[in-house]
Amino acid sequence: MSGRDARDRAPRVKNRAPAAVQITAEQLLREAQERQEPSIQAPKQRVQDLEELSEFQGRKRNEFEGRIRYSRDSIRAWIKYAQWESSQNEFERARSVFERALDVDPRSTELWLKYTDMELKARNINHARNLYDRAVTLLPRVDALWYKYVYLEELLLNVPGARQIFERWMQWEPNDKAWQSYIKLEERYNELDRASAIYERWIGVRPIPKNWVIWAKFEEDRGQPDKAREVFQTALEFFGDEEEQVEKAQQVFAAFARMETRLKEYERARVIYKFALARLPRSKSASLYAAYTKFEKQHGDRAKVELTVLGKRRIQYEEELAYDGTNYDAWFSLARLEEDAYRADKEDGEDVEPTRVREVYERAVANVPPALEKRYWRRYIYLWLQYAAFEEIDTKDFGRARDVYKAAIKLVPHKTFTFAKLWLAYAYFETRQLDVTAARKVLGAGIGMCPKPKLFSGYIELEMRLREFDRVRTLYEKFLTYDPSLSSAWIQWTQVESAVEDFERVRAIFELAVQQALDMPEIVWKAYIDFESGEGERERARSLYERLLERTSHVKVYISYALMEVSVLGGGEDEDGNEIEGEAGDPELARAVFARGYKDLRAKGEKEDRALLLESWKSFEEQHGSPEDLAKVEEMMPTTRKRWRKAEDGSDTLEEYWDLIFPDDERDANPTSFRFFQAAQQWAAQRGGDEGEGGLSYDLPSDSDEEEDEDEGEKDAEAMDEDD
Repeated sequence: MSGRDARDRAPRVKNRAPAAVQITAEQLLREAQERQEPSIQAPKQRVQDLEELSEFQGRKRNEFEGRIRYSRDSIRAWIKYAQWESSQNEFERARSVFERALDVDPRSTELWLKYTDMELKARNINHARNLYDRAVTLLPRVDALWYKYVYLEELLLNVPGARQIFERWMQWEPNDKAWQSYIKLEERYNELDRASAIYERWIGVRPIPKNWVIWAKFEEDRGQPDKAREVFQTALEFFGDEEEQVEKAQQVFAAFARMETRLKEYERARVIYKFALARLPRSKSASLYAAYTKFEKQHGDRAKVELTVLGKRRIQYEEELAYDGTNYDAWFSLARLEEDAYRADKEDGEDVEPTRVREVYERAVANVPPALEKRYWRRYIYLWLQYAAFEEIDTKDFGRARDVYKAAIKLVPHKTFTFAKLWLAYAYFETRQLDVTAARKVLGAGIGMCPKPKLFSGYIELEMRLREFDRVRTLYEKFLTYDPSLSSAWIQWTQVESAVEDFERVRAIFELAVQQALDMPEIVWKAYIDFESGEGERERARSLYERLLERTSHVKVYISYALMEVSVLGGGEDEDGNEIEGEAGDPELARAVFARGYKDLRAKGEKEDRALLLESWKSFEEQHGSPEDLAKVEEMMPTTRKRWRKAEDGSDTLEEYWDLIFPDDERDANPTSFRFFQAAQQWAAQRGGDEGEGGLSYDLPSDSDEEEDEDEGEKDAEAMDEDD
């Protein structure tokens, strides 16, 4: 049996249909509200005579006394007791209750305020004054009591009394709000000299920048600009000229400059801004720089505005670099900024030193990448290159530029990786200094320490500009000894030898190249064949094609071979400018190459290459052949046919595809059906249809073509049955 009794289970609902009368939530809430019982209310009592009043008061007093007897420390109970007595106009009793409460907790601010409020409501002014005097004497740090006391005296138009209370309060050196209240009191009664004296006393107690600014603004507003300047000058003397002190007084400097701007003393304001900015680092004066920038945009000329914007951008870049010293993009921007400023000063005719630019570059290159991986050094190395370029181009300090290059080369870990651009830049620098020997030593050291193809190419280009062909040959020999698989290097060497017309050396280089394990041998063979063709050496070119076909039977080789046989080789102009006719090609030899290539590709089963070869052959016959030759090639052109095969995923499903059908393949495989299809194509050609035209077509046929293919397949099957 289960642990639960059957009676505990909810009864099963037999009828799940909705009830005829539906009850809404609003109706349920309304009924619940109506059925609530009324709350118990205390009965109202009416006092008919003095005897009942005395009885009622005695009963209430007993209740209050009982409460404070059980909770003597509850100030709220004492206050309620005293307020009830005052409501009965029993002020003596109310005072007695308050005094008894003060004996319990004499430092309760709420108790003093309620006590004084009772006296003020009863218009007992002197009693209230005495209470305020007792309260501020006992609790001088409670500002609310002082404010109430001062407000009472001012409300009674007793301004000297209010001033006397403020003087007592100021002896305790309260917060800034209390001083400002005293000053506003004097301003309300137009006692501005007294207010200025209070400001001076306030500054003596709280000499913070904000208070100095408020005092100076007060003097300016009452029409005493000289007094305001004196206040600001006193403030600046108080804070001093040290960096930390000036940083603390930025608010004073900004307010001083704004005041001079309002007084249209723009030069004074500019001097104040510059004085402060000259003594503060860029990272600590962002707000002051922003104010100075705004000032210059409004009241300065173009040069001063640009100088201000320059300073602001310096601060921005310095903040980025303080966060990440390896942010080389920020270093580039900062260095470019300083270079532009240096160039602008030079254009203005000023005699300036590039100290700031050099300082930026020295700080930048000091942030070496943390890891010995080339990807971290790619941006860093450009700092050195720009540094050297600046020293060479802008400052004309070539010795310092050379030192920069040497330091950069010494810093790079060449055994792990190197930068060819650094070596080449150093070598070109020495070349510009007309010291070719030093440039060669630099590049030689680079090749000996860390050879790279780009370094070899740069060295060779330098020697080519100097027309030192023997050195170029030596460099190519070392280059290809270092890496003989570079096809581009072999070709460049042959181009150099062709330029000096040493054709035997060109052929020797090509022969060496084709014997190597090249990364791209096809471009070397093509360059070799193009060279022989350009020189009009058809036999040599033919021999090269034959050698190449022994290595590969690519369709492009056959096409290029055939087109070479039909093209005109040689020709040009002699030394006298007379035209020389080239050797004409032989179309029969080209046709033989096409036929040979077609036969080879057919034997290998390369259908797409055969189709590509036939397309080129057809174009050749259209230009150089007779109609019979063209018709012969067109008969060899393939057609497309839809077929079925098993899916490549290994399943038993069939998928359709379009296959290339060559006439000669069909002739050899099914001679009877081939004759039938040939007759059908001739019949279709006579009717003007497109099906009988030979040619390669990769377009998918239409639905009608598919139906005709199916009909032809049925006819083919019937013909084969008849032959059988």
